Amino acid sequence: MERIKAEAVSYSYQNKYQTVEAVKEVTCTFESGKLYVITGESGSGKSTFLSLLAGLDVPGSGRITVDGEDLSRIDRDAYRREKVAVIYQAFHLFPLLTALENVMYPLEIQGITRKQAKMQAAEYLKEVGIDEKKFGKYPRMMSGGEQQRTAVARAMASGGKILLADEPTGNLDTENEEKIVELLISLAHDRDFTVVMVTHSRQIADRADVRLVMKDGRMQASSNRAVRIADSAGQ
Repeated sequence: MERIKAEAVSYSYQNKYQTVEAVKEVTCTFESGKLYVITGESGSGKSTFLSLLAGLDVPGSGRITVDGEDLSRIDRDAYRREKVAVIYQAFHLFPLLTALENVMYPLEIQGITRKQAKMQAAEYLKEVGIDEKKFGKYPRMMSGGEQQRTAVARAMASGGKILLADEPTGNLDTENEEKIVELLISLAHDRDFTVVMVTHSRQIADRADVRLVMKDGRMQASSNRAVRIADSAGQ
């Protein structure tokens, strides 16, 4: 099922010296139940495009629709609370909250009672392989792999079915990278999430259901029949 659609999306921003055309006429679709990987060199526009999918900004031209709704015309704060979760290379856990409290946070925002949120958060942490002994640990007391798995658990608790991941394994060793990739594959295939990941890792790209390549702001290629791509260069 088609969940996200980008249609001729372009986006530019002004830095100190010039206008940067970060995303240029990108058209593609993202379906539920699949892991998508976007690769490309630094500065190719992939992280900027991911931020547009997250509703952190709107395209300068073109549009992005989620479940048929134009992101530029809906409450994007509500969209980020209810439909999409983002995980990052730097984990971005709340430093003054424990692992359990970090995962409870989105549940409580949804209006779930603290007691119920605590129970559900514990289940999510167990699902991603966090031992109960770690529930009361603060992020600084956890390994990088444990922090990222906690971030995935928090994403699961958000209630949405879209997970965007920006270099989520960039700070991890090979063993923990594999665990995170397996988690993301499981979310897509077993829980019907739409997972879109930006990465430089060829090994991760090879595991994806769909691999997309960006260069100079354009989406150039796909290695999977399930995604439809058209860029303005006609490639």
